[in-house]
Amino acid sequence: MGTVAVIQMVSQADVAANLARAHVLLEQAARDGARLAVLPENFAAMGRRDLAALGRAEAAGEGPLLPWLAATARELGLWLVGGTLPLLPQGRRDGKPCACSLLIDSDGRIAARYDKLHLFDVEVADSRGSYRESDDFAHGERLVLADTPVGRLGLTVCYDLRFPELYSALREAGAELISAPSAFTAVTGAAHWEILVRARAIETQCYLLAANQGGVHPGPRETFGHSLIVDPWGEPLAREPRGEAVLLARIDRPAQQAIRRRMPVDAHRRLRPGALQTITKESP
Repeated sequence: MGTVAVIQMVSQADVAANLARAHVLLEQAARDGARLAVLPENFAAMGRRDLAALGRAEAAGEGPLLPWLAATARELGLWLVGGTLPLLPQGRRDGKPCACSLLIDSDGRIAARYDKLHLFDVEVADSRGSYRESDDFAHGERLVLADTPVGRLGLTVCYDLRFPELYSALREAGAELISAPSAFTAVTGAAHWEILVRARAIETQCYLLAANQGGVHPGPRETFGHSLIVDPWGEPLAREPRGEAVLLARIDRPAQQAIRRRMPVDAHRRLRPGALQTITKESP
């Protein structure tokens, strides 16, 4: 058991300013006893068009983001889910970056890397009208879990929330908590954000750590906020509508185990990844 934190931000285009604000919020989380903290998607930069350049700088060891994450985790004694960073695919020095969510341990080492699987290429009825993440980012290719001081963590990002098969696969692989750093738009967030977060918690019987952006950003872009920590029964333990915030909750492993024992949905699952049969159409 242990305490987890979800950090809500209103990130802008200035990387240094965003890192300074994130540090203040993480300091608060550490003071309040958090062992693991989740930053939102694009916590270091929102509204910039030079993401590939940022990724190349990090790959060359010349960027500020990876050193900042390592130093902050060590200084505060926190495990960090670094929202998302524009990092090139492993082994690459050029091309499109991935929207990469890193898990950093309290010694400042990278414990896991997840590249966002599902990219947000959609039409939205807001001032922007459409989003095309695939113009700037490459797709990830694999599921990622890692052991942390507060439980086995599955890593996801934002638009992934609309794909329940990903969360079912993480649960089957042993996830107890799932992080979802996000930047849900104001329109899609108002329609679906809390429904999706709570549904993924209920289906997987996992804690959902959903760190959203919550305000107005360059672009222009407005995000929904309402960051959440949701328990394995689907009950919100903490939420914040807008602006910067630090949300805290304590992981109760015995209560989670009791929920899974009373309602053993994973044992009852008939359709598992890789085991689906071809659907045939029966004649009347």
